[in-house]
Amino acid sequence: MKMLECVPNFSEGRDAETIDRIAGAVAAVAGVKLADIHRDPDHHRGVFTFLGAPEAVVEAALAAAGVALERIDMCRHDGVHPCIGAVDVVPFVPLGDTPMAAAVSAAREFGGLLGERHAVPVYFYGEAAMHASRRELPVLRRGGYRGLPDRLADPDGRPDAGPAAYRAACGAAAVGARGVLVAFNVNLRSADLEAARSIARAIRESSGGMKAVRAMGVLLVSRNLAQVSMNLTDWRVTSMRQVFARIRDLAAERGIDVLESELVGLTPRGAFGGATAEELLLVGFSEAKLIESHLPAGA
Repeated sequence: MKMLECVPNFSEGRDAETIDRIAGAVAAVAGVKLADIHRDPDHHRGVFTFLGAPEAVVEAALAAAGVALERIDMCRHDGVHPCIGAVDVVPFVPLGDTPMAAAVSAAREFGGLLGERHAVPVYFYGEAAMHASRRELPVLRRGGYRGLPDRLADPDGRPDAGPAAYRAACGAAAVGARGVLVAFNVNLRSADLEAARSIARAIRESSGGMKAVRAMGVLLVSRNLAQVSMNLTDWRVTSMRQVFARIRDLAAERGIDVLESELVGLTPRGAFGGATAEELLLVGFSEAKLIESHLPAGA
């Protein structure tokens, strides 16, 4: 049986009613399991994780996107996380023996329908990219939401699906197919934003740091804490244990302790790298945060 994971990131992390309505739209689709919801008021982001057969997952993603576009107004959005639209990022991930081609097909179908039904400019990334220059998500985020009018007016910035028209309320969407990614954040026992940014520069691959690590330093205003926010794009190359240890050492060099860490969405068990949740100071963890907990036996 083919199975996909979908992890849409919507630009809403504060309004409980909107989060609940998006969740309800996903849960109403037969054959889809809503496995996790993560919301953060400082990132102003809601991340939903659901799994199922490709056809059902595409249907659920479209239902969720429809609710998000009705209720999220990017003109009033503010948050520390980079974004380009209300339906900001929608990755499709093959699980088990499902081929990447199934995720690419789902991404292309979803993106085409999103653009057609809701007039949202759509850019395909990752394995679903139609242009080599758009494979990497950070490239699509350059200029952010505010830079969309200029991008859409440039022939080189035309979307892959949907209209090349700027609609302020919805922005644009990045839709992709990729392997399993681990979203992992480490909070410092400090509000020193520059320290978090310095640590992020030291560990991210693009700055010469650890392989398969993307990182940024942000301030969680609601908690007065600095955070190193990360994506581990290949946990087999760099595990949570390895990156946590490096952050802890770099923080200690600056006279700062690590307060805690958190997962956004699910993770494979192997991504721990042999560490325990207690060793990683991981808050809110349970077996339900493991992808394996949601897969059929033998998958």
